[in-house]
Amino acid sequence: MSYLSPGIPRAFFEAVVEHVRQALGQRASLSVETRVSGPMRGTDDPFSRGEADVGFMCAPSFFWLREPEDPPVELLPAAPVFRDGRAPGEPVYFSELVVRREDPARSLLDLRGRSWAYNDPCSLSGYYNLLKKLAELGEDVGFFSRTYCSGSHLRSMEMVVRGEVDAAIIDSNVLRIKLRSTPDLRERLRVIETWGPFPIQPVVLRSNLHPNLVEGLRAALLAIGEDSPVAPALADFGLERFVPVTYEHYAAESDVLRRCEGALGIRS
Repeated sequence: MSYLSPGIPRAFFEAVVEHVRQALGQRASLSVETRVSGPMRGTDDPFSRGEADVGFMCAPSFFWLREPEDPPVELLPAAPVFRDGRAPGEPVYFSELVVRREDPARSLLDLRGRSWAYNDPCSLSGYYNLLKKLAELGEDVGFFSRTYCSGSHLRSMEMVVRGEVDAAIIDSNVLRIKLRSTPDLRERLRVIETWGPFPIQPVVLRSNLHPNLVEGLRAALLAIGEDSPVAPALADFGLERFVPVTYEHYAAESDVLRRCEGALGIRS
């Protein structure tokens, strides 16, 4: 199951599923949740219900799902590496603060009293990274005059371009893919700050999957770009390969998120 579309197109995850299906010789299907970047804290999730075995989601949801004494998910110890010269070969990404091309703003501080769109409240790149920045400045969302939940990174960019809001924070991979498919967007948007790098969105497993299946999934993903070439359907989105990761890769960001939630009084 993917929670990262439409920002990362569904076709990317379909290609990953097809690779795994062929590698394991088992049936595999894909479900996509487009409303949020992952399960909200305290809500039902498809892993607890046994409806999903593998998931692509944003890090906050992964951290929340790991909070119970008997967590419904584990980390699949393989993560994607996307083409990015700022962190070559690393399973990371960035948050890009964007405004309209003609906007005079040159930094976050220039946006005080203006408006902001975020994709959803489970997003690290589009929501929590900005809350973290504001907390570091001794500010909260009152820094902006208006805030909007757009529903997706793509919609946030549209709102900025149309002048419906002044700024948005966009996942760097989403922005890169969108700029490739819509080159004229470069003439309408401008990045004024880049934050990161941050650990790439985790791939999670339903807890208590058979160890043989877990190892098969891990090996299948790590084979992409290593033992087998990156399929054109994946290379087109900038994927270079999958690499091994551990919980430690996400630990620092988990601690920062919890401090941010506590400082802003938003932890439920």
